[in-house]
Amino acid sequence: MSEPPLLLLISGPSGVGKDSVLAALRERRPDAHYTVTATTRPPRDGERNGVDYYFYSEADFLSLREEGAFLEHASVYGRYYGVPKAPIAAALAEGRDVLMRVDVQGAATIRALVPEVITVFLRTDSFDELEARLRARNSDDEPDLQRRITTARAEMDRLPEFDYAVANREGRLDETVDALLAIMRAERCRVGRAAPAIP
Repeated sequence: MSEPPLLLLISGPSGVGKDSVLAALRERRPDAHYTVTATTRPPRDGERNGVDYYFYSEADFLSLREEGAFLEHASVYGRYYGVPKAPIAAALAEGRDVLMRVDVQGAATIRALVPEVITVFLRTDSFDELEARLRARNSDDEPDLQRRITTARAEMDRLPEFDYAVANREGRLDETVDALLAIMRAERCRVGRAAPAIP
């Protein structure tokens, strides 16, 4: 009897370290499929198209959205983001686990569309720590930073909507990854777990 693959969604506020956690997970679970988000925001230094994100013009993104190419899409901080459907469906059909990173708003949409999704909220130990991380990035001017801080506070309030919460503590990335892998092992043992179906 073959086990259905897992669809694991990792979310949390801006600055919590979602990208770092997924990069570390990729090293430990290279066999899994990692979704690449589409966005209209410009690349940051070192980001590669098709690896870190799919970078689109607004017109191209909106055209793909009209075609129904995204499992979930949203406007965040004035930019569009979307999770392409086709690669997820293909990986699941091959029996591969799929790990995705989306914002808190997107997580709610995906939970409604794919009830079999396993949702994990990454958090810091305190909001002060999260704010310090956002400030340390030095990637936003003060109005944008304040907007991110306000949004992050609202996102933290939505933690109870998730299946699991995992602290991503500074300098302890391996512990975060260990916790996520333990969640995946536990979910494999859950009685009656159904295969995720991508609409």
